[in-house]
Amino acid sequence: MMLTREAAGSLAARLLSGLGLTAQVTALASLGLPRIFLERECRRTWARQLYVVGIGTLAVATVVALFTGMILGLQLGIAFRQFSQELMVAYTLAFAMLREMGPFMTGIILAACVGSSMAAQLGTMTVNEEIAALEMMSVSPVRFLVVPRLWAMAMMAPLLSFYTCVVAFFGGALVGYTQLNIPFLQFMGQIVEAAEVKDLWVGLLKAFVFGILVSGISCTVGFCTTQGAAGVGASTRRAVIYSFLAILIGGYFITRFCYVL
Repeated sequence: MMLTREAAGSLAARLLSGLGLTAQVTALASLGLPRIFLERECRRTWARQLYVVGIGTLAVATVVALFTGMILGLQLGIAFRQFSQELMVAYTLAFAMLREMGPFMTGIILAACVGSSMAAQLGTMTVNEEIAALEMMSVSPVRFLVVPRLWAMAMMAPLLSFYTCVVAFFGGALVGYTQLNIPFLQFMGQIVEAAEVKDLWVGLLKAFVFGILVSGISCTVGFCTTQGAAGVGASTRRAVIYSFLAILIGGYFITRFCYVL
């Protein structure tokens, strides 16, 4: 029993320490936005990260969104067909994608494709003592490395979320036309009718927050890497796991705040 309590206390202490360090890194990076527009090197790194986050994940986002929309459309159609309410598929798909699934899928894709890369890159720099070299030259690793990455992901995440929703709507309309006998234009018209401005803005807000969480967590985990190549692999795994958990927990609280029951 004593060992269990000590292990639980140690785990809680590490968790609180990690949360504090992540919050500190994220806060410092968030305050560094003016550097992107004032310093050429930071602006160039930010532009490269915009390409990595946006164009680099576009193919994966397209495939995931298209088949997610098709799967949701098919499953909703099967369920609503029992009540002769196939026309409700478009309305339900619009609510699900704009409010939750669009930003959620975007966050998962960014965590898997980009967050893991950030953790591995910064982790490699840490074990090779490149981070220590920057500090010895009086260069802040957070401002030099984290600021462009965090703001690139925060800015691109809402755009990717909106793109994901549009592609998913197209996939749902395709299934509606081929499987449910709903005209394509009618299906898309029902989505536009069902979509509300609040749902769109809440979804974009979620994507923005998820971008900050994923980049902040991934960079912090990368800075904490130890034990050489094995440590880099472990940091990459932890960055993805922590990002997934942060997306799930953060998504719930944003929904609870914006849609008070």
